[in-house]
Amino acid sequence: MTVDGRVIIVPAPESLDSEAVREKLILEGCGSIVSFLGITRGIDDGVLVEKLEFDAWEEKLGGVLARLGEEAIDKFGVTSVSMAHRTGSVGPSEPIVAIHVASPHRAEGFEACSWLIDELKAQAPLWKKEVRADGTVWKGGLG
Repeated sequence: MTVDGRVIIVPAPESLDSEAVREKLILEGCGSIVSFLGITRGIDDGVLVEKLEFDAWEEKLGGVLARLGEEAIDKFGVTSVSMAHRTGSVGPSEPIVAIHVASPHRAEGFEACSWLIDELKAQAPLWKKEVRADGTVWKGGLG
């Protein structure tokens, strides 16, 4: 999904290729790309994590991510944003979320990228279940 060519949301239900997500950025006039790649921790609170399972309200997820990308462009003056978030099972060290921000200068790119991951966690219609060696724990509903 592309919004105005500046915000690119890449569906990632089965796997996430961060480099492929990054390659969709508009780079004209840019001097930096700031990226965030979130991965599954293999240990949380001293307990082995076997996998994370993400459920999403698929019909809404792309729209929420697109809106956040547009807000980041307006708020921080960055050039383009490309994002993807996994759903389904994600094992230790596997990528969960990729956010890439292209901007003329690094400062606004870092600010936008940090803001995007915080807002994604707060607003996206995603729910995370942690499957651990000592049982299963829902790690808070998102959005």
